[in-house]
Amino acid sequence: MKDGFISVACGAPKLRLADCAYNAEQTFTMMRSAEKAGAKVLVLPELGLTGYTCGDLFYQEALLREAEEALKTVLAATRNLEVVTAVGLPLRVRNNLYNCAAVIQKGKILGLVPKTHLPNYGEFYEKRWFAPAGPEPELVDLCGQKSLVFRAGQVFKCENVPGLALGFEICEDLWSPDSPSLQMARDGASVICNLSASNDVVGKDAYRRQLVTMQSAKLLCGYVYSSAGAGESTSDLVFGAHQLIAENGTLLAERRFEGGLLSSEIDVQRLGYERRRTQALTAEAGDRPRSFQSFALTEGKTKLTRHVAPMPFVPEGREDRDARCREILLLASLGLRRRLEHTGAKTAVVGLSGGLDSTLAVLITGLAMKMMDRPLSDIIAVTMPCFGTTDRTRNNAVLLAEQMGTTLRTVDVSQSVRCHFRDIGHDPEDHSVTYENAQARERTQVLMDIANASGGLVIGTGDLSELALGWCTYNGDHMSMYGVNASIPKTLVRHLVGYLSRDGEEPELHDVLEDILDTPVSPELLPAVKGEISQRTEDLVGPYELHDFFLYYILRWGFAPGKVFRLAQHALGRKYGREVILKWLKSFYRRFFTQQFKRSCLPDGPKVGTVSLSPRGDWRMPSDAKAELWLAEAESLQ
Repeated sequence: MKDGFISVACGAPKLRLADCAYNAEQTFTMMRSAEKAGAKVLVLPELGLTGYTCGDLFYQEALLREAEEALKTVLAATRNLEVVTAVGLPLRVRNNLYNCAAVIQKGKILGLVPKTHLPNYGEFYEKRWFAPAGPEPELVDLCGQKSLVFRAGQVFKCENVPGLALGFEICEDLWSPDSPSLQMARDGASVICNLSASNDVVGKDAYRRQLVTMQSAKLLCGYVYSSAGAGESTSDLVFGAHQLIAENGTLLAERRFEGGLLSSEIDVQRLGYERRRTQALTAEAGDRPRSFQSFALTEGKTKLTRHVAPMPFVPEGREDRDARCREILLLASLGLRRRLEHTGAKTAVVGLSGGLDSTLAVLITGLAMKMMDRPLSDIIAVTMPCFGTTDRTRNNAVLLAEQMGTTLRTVDVSQSVRCHFRDIGHDPEDHSVTYENAQARERTQVLMDIANASGGLVIGTGDLSELALGWCTYNGDHMSMYGVNASIPKTLVRHLVGYLSRDGEEPELHDVLEDILDTPVSPELLPAVKGEISQRTEDLVGPYELHDFFLYYILRWGFAPGKVFRLAQHALGRKYGREVILKWLKSFYRRFFTQQFKRSCLPDGPKVGTVSLSPRGDWRMPSDAKAELWLAEAESLQ
């Protein structure tokens, strides 16, 4: 439960219709297995102690009596088990019969939740036997316990795990437009559990999957769904034991036709962050009565089994990755097209270095020009060789500009920079930050003045990762008139260029784009050594793969250093050692805080993903905020 991770499970025990004693044994056996596996929450199928397909046997006194006895058996057999479990059974209350979930822990019933929405169509006739949940709570005695709350919509809060609160609904409740889970989420339930007996026909599994994942997205919750399987009647239907675990729109785990246990971890800390950020589930005002029960769990560190993507900005499947690339390119080029049209710009000026970022910027600019039916000669591609420029990058920049059909200009800025060194009294042999930044600022001045002379706009090339690290020269490459890469992280830049190389409409660009992709990332501000790049960015600031991972979880989810470190080890620990991850995590925090002043005055640029550092939108941070709180936690990880 450390870092907000809660291990949850759904199970589909084998059952025998109307054999309650057998079903009780299967139930407590599965509970013991879940406890042994470390699960803290277990959801079992609807009416699991009798079977869902008993039909008119639900009228029989013997079956109802034995169902209650079966629950007693389960309670007695699990009095030492901590796992909170939802068990399904038919329950008599006053003069009605209800389809219920008994929520149990350590041999005690925490509460009883009746089904609210009863199907009465097609193959389901529940209203023939059961009554729907009423609006008012009742107190019932069951299995030797007095005054148990019997009510739909109860929320079960964990006393010692912040953010963990459970809500329970039953099968059709999920299908209904006014699902009980909506109000439970507003009342604080972060994990919704569904006991189900949904049959399988062609295509229904996809519909269930969509329902569960979308409900978890709408309610910003975890959703644990367990449907009946082996043992239910196959006279007219087949039940496939469909099990689903989702979190905030993401399917974490799924199994079908196998039964047994399915488990994963739900991050209630992450859900709490998203609810606070969006304020989408503010509780309604009024006097509506609420019902809360409580339970406690032994605190410990949950073992992570859920998949954590090593590159969270980059989809792992080829098809999804290509779709992401197409959409980002479309969004970025649409944004630029609108800016060019609005300003009446005659040209778009791009500084082309032969590196990845400027390559992507000029390619996006080309797409925008095509959208406007304008010639690509309206793009002025400017190469500005200086002290660190290598033949490889210069030649690639020239070749790319020529093959695209842009207007190519070459401006050697080395003499201008040397003159500037004389003006400010800087020794050219002193390769300090002044030596580097003077080149970047001179290049930006050249671009701005060419844009003025041609009636154009300077298109920025800096990406999201560089902005997070402050790896840019203030009022140098930091500045432009429209930054098309501003919300694209470095790991994704590479895939976008690769996509255009592989699937672009200009096959003649393939070879030069592939060579650019193969070139080490470098600002090329220090003199080359024997014609080769001497300044490799990732040797200086660390692997972008790590920094983009940190960036995603720190900014998108607000995770603390310890949790980011834990996730990085889980996702990238085979590639990077513990010390390496920690070193660059601390470096990220230091750079991120000290470089905020650069982000406080960024030019406009299109947001294309869930993380942006625009000071007008997603990220508003004082430039003088202190990093000590975060660095102290990172240091403690030693």
